[in-house]
Amino acid sequence: MNLSKKIILSCSTLTIAVLLAACGGGSEDSSGKTEIEFFNQKVEMQTTLSEIISDFEAENPDIKVKFTNVPDAGTVLKTRVSSNDIPDVVNTYPMNADFKEWAANGIFEDLTDKEYLSNLAEGAAESYAIEDKVYNIPLTSNASGIYYNQSKFDELGLEAPKTFAEFEELVEEIKSNDEVPFALALTQSEGWMLMGYHQLAWATATGGGEEANEALRFSPKGAIQENDPVFEEVVAKLDLLADNPQRNAHGASYDDVVALFSRGDALMMPNGTWALPAINNQEPEFELGMFPFPGDNEGEELVVGGADLAVSISESSANKEAANKFVEYLTTKEAMQKYYDVDGSPTSVTAVETEGKFPGTEGVTQHVFTDRQFIWLNSEWTSEVEFHHLTVDYVGSPDAATLANNLNAFLDPMKD
Repeated sequence: MNLSKKIILSCSTLTIAVLLAACGGGSEDSSGKTEIEFFNQKVEMQTTLSEIISDFEAENPDIKVKFTNVPDAGTVLKTRVSSNDIPDVVNTYPMNADFKEWAANGIFEDLTDKEYLSNLAEGAAESYAIEDKVYNIPLTSNASGIYYNQSKFDELGLEAPKTFAEFEELVEEIKSNDEVPFALALTQSEGWMLMGYHQLAWATATGGGEEANEALRFSPKGAIQENDPVFEEVVAKLDLLADNPQRNAHGASYDDVVALFSRGDALMMPNGTWALPAINNQEPEFELGMFPFPGDNEGEELVVGGADLAVSISESSANKEAANKFVEYLTTKEAMQKYYDVDGSPTSVTAVETEGKFPGTEGVTQHVFTDRQFIWLNSEWTSEVEFHHLTVDYVGSPDAATLANNLNAFLDPMKD
């Protein structure tokens, strides 16, 4: 064999090896270790997850975890799934329509009979089952509510509201004390921040999450009308935000809003439990509180949320044994105590010690896994980004007729 043929053969072999590694999502690295890829969407928890991965690798020296963090991770994941380049272990969201489609089409491994399910609260994984099969391990749940500056509230003699009428009165009292009620980001790219508030407005106006989707997703086409009493109530709840943001809300980013609230420049911030690490990183000089979205009557408050740090295993993974070992590790107290102590979101891992750890968010987290919480309405939708946009468009420039039209335009294509 002459030199040129040797070079061609060598290059071809290298190309095939690279392609096989890319398609499998995992491989054996140069040291002989089994390598698996963990694709993460929890950017704010990247540092803690890196520590957890290091701990796992120390206990499993034959396994290397490639930790993938990319901008716009949701879009990147969709692209990778469509090109059959699926990471071994994926942080995804089991209530979303794309996950349900992927699972139904055999993208993820069936985990129904895995022994490590016993490390979770009863029914935690099963609540996201598809045709009675478990394809995802929900380790934590997020929840959306209203953060508030407890220290300033105490100074001004204010209390967290128990009804929506009290919420409206609270906003007026805050303004009468020359304080800013809400820290908001009113740009389309940050519209997701208000999705929880908008969904809660519908749920409290209709009587619950299921009832909200009956009015939105499962109503007849064109059913959302400007003069409908339920719609008018939802608009009134959105108007509370629209009329009371900080001065620069139309140009603010997520980071801007968290910093603004953490400085005490606004006394409330609609957001989810996922924001707690970012708030704490700002080292606010006040006690933090959080309250659920109040209903018309006391005791009718609601929170909305769903699986947050939740992982699935690729059905096409070349290294399922190692991937399962890593997922099993994530269900242990050793791993999730470290995660919970930073993140603070309610966890399904029963061994984790949680009592008294995050008193600031207990006003919301006490309702997680109860009948006061419903799963994100978009778990029944085929998409959600347009909802983010139309929400922030309304809060930034209120127009009820436009909102009704936009909601119909968004939801009607999903209806039969």
